[in-house]
Amino acid sequence: MFLGDKRSILPFVIAVFTVIISGCNTNEQRPVQTVTTPGKTVLTQPFRFHKVVEVSPGNSFDVFSWGRGSTETGSFLILASDSAEAKYTTTTGDLDGAITDVYNTDMDMDGNPEILIQAKSKDSTVRTQIYAFEYKDNKAQKLDFPKLTSSQRKGYHGEDNFYIKEGVLMREFPVENGNDTTAKADKRMLEYGIRNNNFTVKTVSQKDQAEKQNTVSKQDTAATKPAAPVTSTKNTSQKKHRRVESRRRSSKKTTHKKSNNSGRKHRKHHR
Repeated sequence: MFLGDKRSILPFVIAVFTVIISGCNTNEQRPVQTVTTPGKTVLTQPFRFHKVVEVSPGNSFDVFSWGRGSTETGSFLILASDSAEAKYTTTTGDLDGAITDVYNTDMDMDGNPEILIQAKSKDSTVRTQIYAFEYKDNKAQKLDFPKLTSSQRKGYHGEDNFYIKEGVLMREFPVENGNDTTAKADKRMLEYGIRNNNFTVKTVSQKDQAEKQNTVSKQDTAATKPAAPVTSTKNTSQKKHRRVESRRRSSKKTTHKKSNNSGRKHRKHHR
């Protein structure tokens, strides 16, 4: 037990507390080091979406969506850049929903790129909108995307799935069968094309899709099947020539033998 004067230990205690507090303050004031990891580019307001579509080297399209205060409405912006010709085009329009993807096609195969913007709105059916433009001579021409007909809309409840297949735009969505919610929903498939700057659409049946798939599978199998050995035409021709020559020689020998026999018989008869 320490029996010294309490006043003699007080300065020591104060010094200890001072060191502890100073250490705490030093830790608090130490700058925090943040580690920056590369990731998705963060767009600043008012922009919400950006995708670059490169059609060919030096020919690209920057597609944006923008607008403040709402995520369901706004505008789209297409910046077409042709660096080879030093020509630049701006296309804009009203947007219903949020952009989910952008496609580049040439469905009419005329060499002019088509830019398709897919946007979804969060309503009861999760509707999908397609904004389409064809670019020719650095000018944009709007293409009206067709609405579903009454037969195509039968059983439709949204949840569209768009994708590009073999150069055309495909669309799939589930089809509900009446009020039977327990039944497994079928799928309806539509194939879109462009002719004379207008969209064409046809319903693809599951049977047609299966037959097309089987055809592709057979073609792939035939392509991977090892080729039969090729017989040289020259060798075949030489073998054929040898057989003909052999027959000719055999025929000459037979004729000569018959002629000799005939002469012998004639001489015998003369005697």
